[in-house]
Amino acid sequence: MVRVLVVEDERKLAQVLAAALEAEHYDVVVAATGEDGFYRANAERFDLVVLDLMLPGRSGLEILHTLRERQIDTPVLILTARDGVDDRVLGLDRGADDYLVKPFALPELLARIRALLRRGRPSDQLRLKAADLELDLVARRVIRGERQIELTTREFDLLEYLLRHQGHLVSREMLARDVWKEPRRATPLDNVIDVQMTRLRKKVDIDGPARLIHTVRGVGFVLREGEP
Repeated sequence: MVRVLVVEDERKLAQVLAAALEAEHYDVVVAATGEDGFYRANAERFDLVVLDLMLPGRSGLEILHTLRERQIDTPVLILTARDGVDDRVLGLDRGADDYLVKPFALPELLARIRALLRRGRPSDQLRLKAADLELDLVARRVIRGERQIELTTREFDLLEYLLRHQGHLVSREMLARDVWKEPRRATPLDNVIDVQMTRLRKKVDIDGPARLIHTVRGVGFVLREGEP
């Protein structure tokens, strides 16, 4: 899943940004201060940072400058109320990848984020593949051969997880913890996982030349070419 860090101290704006990004199926983390944003950008892996310049504790320019000094090359989109040319130049010189002046339209923000994600990582990291199956993380699109597969949000997340663990056994405990975000596995959740996996398998494998999603009885699941 594509992870985005939003560093913004205006609570309402941060909520709007988080909701818009989550609607695009990004995994969003919000930091309300410069210190928290700086800590998270250093300690965790993100695919993109949306960074306000005027922050309590540590300014956006300070954060950006230090990240680049530490060779952290995560794409950074700056948000600011300053629209002067000198301000834009300073931000870009400090290592920003793009610059958006408040107020802005959400569709433009989302379009710029998609563009930065495509530039920020090699295309093979934004597309997960197995045999003739391909999952596009940015467009949220799944194709097998010439056929586009329509998946629910949960099915997409399940397939992404299986592809990231391609060839390796994925247990129900792992799915409960990492996909459903439930640290304690329970029997009812096992049933839900099995139902979702059955639906996903039907969509992925029904017209495919070979089965890709396999059940390992009593243990879990594996995505691979050929029988496990």
